[in-house]
Amino acid sequence: MARFSIYSGLMLVGYSSLESGDPPMGVAFGQFEPTAGYLAIQNECRTNHVDQSGLTLSVKTESGVVVPSMAVAILDCTQELLPDCIEITILGIPSAFYEALFPYHVIKYAHQFVR
Repeated sequence: MARFSIYSGLMLVGYSSLESGDPPMGVAFGQFEPTAGYLAIQNECRTNHVDQSGLTLSVKTESGVVVPSMAVAILDCTQELLPDCIEITILGIPSAFYEALFPYHVIKYAHQFVR
């Protein structure tokens, strides 16, 4: 499974395999693995679950290509729940990019309708 890099501006803040998704909605999400850079934005990710646009979050492929999207958000519930309960969600990925980056999500989605 691919490993994506998550940035806040130019600062690397973590990684994710984006192991889950909703292809028709262009949504990919997964467990977030923070780096040392995450400490600079962690408080905002813990307290602001509505609008994180000020963090200028972006996601890059292993080859360094930015994943186009409408929004990226980090949901950090480490204070309320378990210490490793941080999730990243990417919203509004164009379908052509989604199919190329997440073929497994697309296949899994299609198979749920086959009986």
